Amino acid sequence: MKSELKLAAGRSGQPGKSRINDYFAMLRRDFKKHKYLYFLGLFGVSYYIIFSYIPMYGVTIAFKDYSPVKGILGSEWIGLKNFTDFFQSFYFWRLLRNTLIISLYDLLIAFPAPIILALLLNEVKHTFFKRTVQTITYLPHFVSIVVISGMIVDFSRKAGLFNVILGWFGVEAQNLLLDPSLFRTIFVGSGIWQGIGWGSIIYLAALSSIDTQLYDAATVDGANRWKQMLHVTVPGIMPTIITLLILRIGGIMDVGFEKVILLYNPQTYETADVISSFVYRRGLLEANYSYSTAVSLFNSVVNFMLLIIANRISRKVNDTSLW
Repeated sequence: MKSELKLAAGRSGQPGKSRINDYFAMLRRDFKKHKYLYFLGLFGVSYYIIFSYIPMYGVTIAFKDYSPVKGILGSEWIGLKNFTDFFQSFYFWRLLRNTLIISLYDLLIAFPAPIILALLLNEVKHTFFKRTVQTITYLPHFVSIVVISGMIVDFSRKAGLFNVILGWFGVEAQNLLLDPSLFRTIFVGSGIWQGIGWGSIIYLAALSSIDTQLYDAATVDGANRWKQMLHVTVPGIMPTIITLLILRIGGIMDVGFEKVILLYNPQTYETADVISSFVYRRGLLEANYSYSTAVSLFNSVVNFMLLIIANRISRKVNDTSLW
């Protein structure tokens, strides 16, 4: 490094300026060599700038008494009033509790489901059976959420499929979606059914990259299939699992409102109403844009903090992190 600085100083007398010039010269050469790649990358960068960064200016209405007539700049600045109103409202703890409980159910039950399916499919040697199972489990992912919700509503009626099955075990028929205690089970369970096959794809790809010589060495050491899975397969996909787990924790406050508003009703608000559905009602149905933006901003900030914390813990524990 010292010799480079001396050479740069000998050329211009200003080592720092010379290094900057060298850097830009290298950048120009790289651009000329890979100009078509830069051109293709421009579309992706433009997409995020236009649809992700520029709209962030609208977040300022969370601190204003926004009026569409006055516009963002003309609306009155009220500071943190929308946030304090939300924190002091009756809905705050209910929304926070429901969002966290549904997200934790999803994290503890739905997150491991694709991993288990991928591990089971990896042990299947019959190609036709394996592909058949994969196709059947993939299909629900491509069905519209509106169609899925309509199926759940029909199956949950008194004469629906779920009650027919429960009737075989002596359970009295009822409209399951009107029972607040069952909403979370139905919501998370249907999510597992719809996403387990699609979610397993990335784990199957990770499994295909494991060196087969490790299995041969484990066999020589006397390891059976179960021990091979525990000591070779699972450690082989652990970086992928941890990366996706960090991303899932970073979105723990994001429970999609589409499926919630299609399944819930006033009788199940106590266990079904989450932050995203509340933002939908207050923002779009009641046109309270400032308040709903403040609630959504609070949700995003919490997710960001959880992502940072999860990434830092993972980096210290097992040296696997997003950055």
